[in-house]
Amino acid sequence: MNLAAHIDHTLLRPDCTEAQIRQLCQEAAAHGFASACVPPCYVALAAELLEGSRAAVCTVVGFPLGYATILVKFREAEVALADGAQELDLVLNISAFKSGQLARVQAEIQDLADLAHVHDALLKVIIETALLDAAEIEQACGLCAAAGADYVKTSTGFASRGASFDDVRLMRRVLPARVKIKAAGGIRSRAAALALLEAGADRIGSSNSLALLADDENPTT
Repeated sequence: MNLAAHIDHTLLRPDCTEAQIRQLCQEAAAHGFASACVPPCYVALAAELLEGSRAAVCTVVGFPLGYATILVKFREAEVALADGAQELDLVLNISAFKSGQLARVQAEIQDLADLAHVHDALLKVIIETALLDAAEIEQACGLCAAAGADYVKTSTGFASRGASFDDVRLMRRVLPARVKIKAAGGIRSRAAALALLEAGADRIGSSNSLALLADDENPTT
């Protein structure tokens, strides 16, 4: 398997520097990662550095808490797309979701999916599985699918835990085949990445991407 083609090479730390983003993009192009996932303020730079490469430019919207208003998220997405983003990782409004405001949550996802698709971009919705029980994960997946999301993503990497095999298996069971899955958060070995792909993930989000490519006979998570 070409594992690199399934990895979003990611750097979203609040203290990341321009030099580190430049290095991330160089690595994404050199290794053929699916994308380089960068903070919104570096999208234009990433688009310039990755022009002509196989790696797409990915960024985040409403990150990491998700409860900005739709107007703020929509404008954030517009700017990112104008700057050259090809993939948007949107954080679900978990507060609204847990408050039972399901129509509001679905409408927000649909608005941003429609915007992304007008620009031939992908929308991935982060549902933050660490904050949801199994029934809520299933319900959130249903909203994402109905709203036209391209992917459902497990985690921001800022919650108490990241992706789990059980979460990914559940998501794959309830999502239609057209909606893909991105597993992210705490994936630190090639073995873990491959196991998540086997469980049903299509993409892996990782800030440890180079380590995932290493041929380690005794990987640890």
